Amino acid sequence: MNIYIGNLAYAVTSDDLQEAFAAFGEISRATVITDRETGRSKGFGFVEMPNDDEARKAIEEMNDQPLSGRNIRVNEAKPREDRPRRPRF
Repeated sequence: MNIYIGNLAYAVTSDDLQEAFAAFGEISRATVITDRETGRSKGFGFVEMPNDDEARKAIEEMNDQPLSGRNIRVNEAKPREDRPRRPRF
């Protein structure tokens, strides 16, 4: 299951997400989304967990809990919509 984590402090790293969610089970991947040009966090990320039951427990227990000083928003990620690529100037 792919989990969306929002309202992340800009200092949170992918390793921090991995560590926070590992308490609930196996993590396939943990990624903080960064700006392509600046490399700065966009304030959200994703955690993939192969076991859906563990993922649901992580969502339930981590939603609205503090991580690096901010209460994070945690829910099941919705599939990414296909959208046309924006032209780069």
